[in-house]
This record gives sequence, structure tokens and C-alpha cells, in this order.
Amino acid sequence: MSFRIDPRLALTGEVRRIAGEEIEKIAAHLNTARDNPEKALHNARKRLKALRALLHLVRPGDEAFCRTENDRYRAISASIAGPRQATALIETIDRLAEDFAEEADAAGLAAIRARLVRHRAQAGHGEAGLSVVLDTAIAECQAGFAALQALALPDLPENAADVLADGALATLRRARKALEQSRERGEADDFHDLRKAVKRHAAHLSLLRKLWPSPVKPRRERAEALGESLGELHDVFVMRQLIEAGEAPFDGPEPKHLVKLLKRSEKALRKLCLNDAAELFEDRPRRTARRLAKKARDDLVGSMADTEAD
Repeated sequence: MSFRIDPRLALTGEVRRIAGEEIEKIAAHLNTARDNPEKALHNARKRLKALRALLHLVRPGDEAFCRTENDRYRAISASIAGPRQATALIETIDRLAEDFAEEADAAGLAAIRARLVRHRAQAGHGEAGLSVVLDTAIAECQAGFAALQALALPDLPENAADVLADGALATLRRARKALEQSRERGEADDFHDLRKAVKRHAAHLSLLRKLWPSPVKPRRERAEALGESLGELHDVFVMRQLIEAGEAPFDGPEPKHLVKLLKRSEKALRKLCLNDAAELFEDRPRRTARRLAKKARDDLVGSMADTEAD
């Protein structure tokens, strides 16, 4: 099966299928995390983001259900987030060492990386421990799987098309707003909001690849690349904030040379992300949504007609 909505089938059934498959994958990654936490928790969080993107897409069709279930999966994601941040700090140092190879030794990046690796090894999940966190997360996934039977979306082609178009429009509008705020204020939270909207939009393009106006693949690739760049920028912001606050693992003397490299990296990433986001979201959201609604309506009605003819 696939992470895409089949226009030949009823929307409620398709969303239940896709959500169910994602929940099963998340639970499997959480179980694997008992032996391989770093990779498995990262994979679980990626699948949680995909599941939440699906819920946001169809939220106009069942507001109460999607809001409740989105809160459930957001809480699961937050419960397993700690080790991922520790790994992201190491990846940031690795990128700096590659981008500023001639200055890596002077900045002491190798020693800082070793300290971050030790910090990751010590990162825990509170007094309860990882096992309890995973047990709770898996139980919530099981509850979410059972709750899928309560989902009720409009299945008539015209209404289903409107639900999908409205859901996609909400994310496009959020992306445009976050882009404007990132240009005007440029705060870390503004870019973080932009990143979340871009990631969600990329997931929507995958879900709607048979319904989104062509060409879909190049747009999805651009959105995914932008999401990665915004993720790198987010990691730089996090590291700078930890240094400025003197929080572990940066609770010692200020690494001044590292801060200089972080500022240079941040400047380049800001420019790249703003330019790429401006190109990706140059069309007005309402115009894009109207095109999506028309194509979705035509395809859904056409699929139903073909099914009846068969």
C-alpha cells in the first residue's frame, strides 16, 4: 500500500487505511527503539509528522476527530524528542566541519563533537526511563488505531474534493504567513513555523500526488529540499540558544569560535531558505486551492463514473 489517496475509493476508507498503516509503522519503530533508540526514534518521529500532516489535510471534514488525534500524536512525538535533539547537535557540528574545513581545528570542533557524543549517551527520559516512555507511546498508538473507526469524512466526490482543497489551503496559507514573518522579523520561531508548514505541504503533495495539478514530483522535491535546509537552520538556532543560555552541554566557557561559525552558517541558510520558500509559494494560496479543487473534483467524479460503468 502507499502514502497516497486513491481517487477511485471513498475518502473515509482511504484516510483510515493510510492512518492505520502509519500507526503500525510508528509502533514498530517504537518497539525497535528498545534496542536501537537513536535511529528508530528518528524514524518514528518522521512517521508521526506524516500522520499529523494527513490529519491536517482532512481536518475540514471532521474537525473534532482530527484535532483530538493530532493532539495525541503531537504528545507522543514530544515524549521521544530528547535524544533526537542530542543527535541534531552532533550533525550540526559535522556540517560546520564540512562547510568550514579550514577553520575546524581552530574552532575545536572535534573536541566539541566528542563532548556532544558523551552528552547524547547521558540523555535520558527522566526517572521513568526509556522503556516506560515507549510502553506509553505504543499504548497511545493502539488507542489511536482503535479511534480510527470514529472518523467520518464526506465521501461524495464534490464534497471530498472540497475537504482536500480546504485542508491543503490551510497549510499553504500558514506557509505564506510564516514566510512573511520570517522576512519581517526573522525570529527562530518564525523559521520554525515555516519549516513545519513546508514539511506538511511536502506530505500533502505525496498524499495528493494523483490529484494535485501537474507537475507534482518537482514541487515535492523542492519542498523536501527546503524542509531539509530549514531543519539545518533550526539546529543552528537551537545550538546558539543553548550556548547563550549556558545550558548543557554548553555550560562551560563560551566557545567563541564556534559561535562565529554558527552565525556565518545561519546567515547563509537564512538567505537560501527565504529565496527557496519565495519561489515555492509564489502563487497565491487561494488560486492553488481552486486548481486543486477543480482537478480533484474532476478526477473523483471521473473515477466514480468509471467504477459505476464497470
